[in-house]
Formats: sequence, structure tokens, C-alpha cells
Amino acid sequence: MMDPHSVKSTSIIVLLRSIIANRHLIYQMTKREITGRYRGSFMGVLWSFINPVLMLTVYTFVFSVVFKARWGTGSVSESKSDFAIILFVGLIVHTLFAETLMRAPTLILGNVNYVKKVIFPLETLSVTSIASVLFHSIISLIVLLSAFFIFNGFIHWTVIFIPLVFFPLIIVSVGLSWFLSSLGVFIRDVGQTIAILTMILMFLSPIFYPVSALPEKFQHVIILNPLTFIIEQSRNVIIWGKMPDFTGLALYSIAALCLMWLCFFWFQKTRKGFADVL
Repeated sequence: MMDPHSVKSTSIIVLLRSIIANRHLIYQMTKREITGRYRGSFMGVLWSFINPVLMLTVYTFVFSVVFKARWGTGSVSESKSDFAIILFVGLIVHTLFAETLMRAPTLILGNVNYVKKVIFPLETLSVTSIASVLFHSIISLIVLLSAFFIFNGFIHWTVIFIPLVFFPLIIVSVGLSWFLSSLGVFIRDVGQTIAILTMILMFLSPIFYPVSALPEKFQHVIILNPLTFIIEQSRNVIIWGKMPDFTGLALYSIAALCLMWLCFFWFQKTRKGFADVL
């Protein structure tokens, strides 16, 4: 049995070694979480495809047919479906970030046995959580690209940069997951607070509107939103066929890695108190 009060290393090297050493465990837990989500349903994991298809269909009908919304690209060839597809890109980014954060406060609380009774790498819980969320994001991206091809007859080659665009967001998400999972052990109101904050973040992100649609004095507020840059870059490579901002992504990634380490440092320093609280 492991001493739950022992001091844990905060080294990034140790973290990487733990993830590599426990990669099979992470895979099995991610697989169990994904399949467990649909256990007992008739169509099983097929629902992971059906849900984004239904969402995209509803968005296309509501915004393109009912509201006759246009993104305002200035292009005469902008079709009725364009708004829904552009909107869906933003929703995929927000969902990845929001769902990871909303799961985080209960990661440790929901796995008390791992804290007290067995030798278990608790840091892998956040990795497993985001891996599960990322699986559903990839399915949504496949649905999005399929719809884009159906409506336009082609897919921009720049979609190969999607992993590069999503990388810093994944790093930020897993870092915040460590922080919130630890904080959730000591402060049980964190879950409710995060649910409210992620909802606010959705409307303060350029999901339903372009940044240019806002008055200039408010645009800098939206730009400070950590999701804005990722959403804009995702649309560049998926919708507009533009090259991503490599400099911006590099700076974002450096900041994301620093944040991740700070959150991991917090997690490792506070985990010795988990057993006492739980």
C-alpha cells in the first residue's frame, strides 16, 4: 500500500514517464469510459456519431432556414449551410474545453478507492478524462468535415493542421483539469461554479458571431478569451483554407505548457491531503 501522504515529484520528466509507463492503463480506462457511457443502449458507441449529426442538422435548419443567418463573409457564394458549419467549429472547440473542465471537480471525488487503498497514478485520471472527451471531439470533426465535403464538394488541404491548432488547447485543458480536480476535493462548490463559467464562456466566445461583428471597444475583451484564438485558427484551416498562425500557436503552446506545469505542481503538492479529506 502506498503512503497517501508521501511527497510527490512535480517534475515534468516524471509526469511524462508516468504517462508513458501507464499508457496501457490510460487506454483501458478511456475505452471503459467511452463504452460505459453508452452501455445498455441499443446502438452503443454509434450514438457518438449520431449525436453530432443530429446537432449539425438542427443547427443548419434553425440558423439557415428559420433565422436565415449569414456569417457576413462578404462572399456572394455563401450558402445557407455555411453559418451552421462555421458555428459548429466553434462549438467543437468550446465543448472540448468545457466538458473537460466540468468533469474535473469530481475526478478525485469519484475515485476515492484509488486515493486510499491502492497504488494508483492519480495524475492519469485527468489524462483519461480528456482522452475520452477528445474521442468525441474527433467524431464531431469527422461529421463536420463530411458535411463540409457534401455541401462544397471538397475539403481544404489545410485541415492537416487541425492537430497543431488543438494542441495548446488540449495542454491547457489537462492542466486546468489537474487544478480543478484537486480543488474540488477541498471545495465542493467548484463543480457548480465551473458549470456557470463555461456557459458564460460560450457566449463570450466567437461561436455564434464573428469577432468583427462586435463594437471595437469590446473586441479586445473577446480576444483575451483563451478560446477565441483556437476557434479562429480552427476556422482558418477548416473553413477558409488558410494557413494557421504558427507564431501565435507557438506562443500559445509555450504559455499552455507553463500553465500545465503550474497546475501539475499544485496537484502534486495538494494530493497528500486527499486521503485526509476523503
